[in-house]
Amino acid sequence: MLYGHLDGFGLSALGRAQAAAVGDSLRTAGLSRIVHSPLARALETARIIAGRLSPAPTLEADPDLREAEFSRYLQGVPFWQIPVRRPLWVVHKAKRGLLPGDESIEVMGERVLRAVRRAAREHPGENIAVVSHADPLNATWILLDGRPQNEREMHRKAVGKAGMLRLEMDGETPKSWEYIPPPQIDTPATAAA
Repeated sequence: MLYGHLDGFGLSALGRAQAAAVGDSLRTAGLSRIVHSPLARALETARIIAGRLSPAPTLEADPDLREAEFSRYLQGVPFWQIPVRRPLWVVHKAKRGLLPGDESIEVMGERVLRAVRRAAREHPGENIAVVSHADPLNATWILLDGRPQNEREMHRKAVGKAGMLRLEMDGETPKSWEYIPPPQIDTPATAAA
C-alpha cells in the first residue's frame, strides 16, 4: 500500500535498521540538527538517526519536506492496483504537474531546496541533516544536476531508501553535492518473513 500523506504509518523493521545504519554512518559528521518532513515515518527516521549520535541533534519539522502532493491521490492503494483504481496516475507519469493537486518536478524540488536554504540561513555554520521522501529528493537531485525534468530522470538516478544527497552550501547556494548510496545492512529477521 502507498502511504502518501497518511499519518500513523511507521517504518518497517528494515527501515528502522537502515535509519540506524545511516545514524552510525553520520557519527563523525558533527550534526547539530535534523530537519524532517512532518510525516510520522520521517520523524521516526530522524529520531532513530539522532539516537545514534552524541550529542543528540535538535529535531525540527519543516512542511516543505513533505511527501509529493500527488501521493494524496494514490495513498491507501496497493501499488499493483494503481493503474486500475487511480487512472489519473497515467497522466501524472506522462507529465508531472498537469493535474490539480500534482506538482511539477521543479516545484517539488524547489520546495526541498527552500527548506535547505532556510536551514542554512537560520543555522549558519551548522552541519544539518534533512529527512524527506523519495520523489521530493529525486526532484531535488534533478534540479541540482540540471537534468531534464521528466519521469525517466526521476528513476534513472534515484535516491534509494536510506540513501543520502550530501550538499555543501555556500551560504544559501548549493556549492557541491554527491549521492551516497544506502548503507549495506543485513535484512532483519522480521523483515525477511
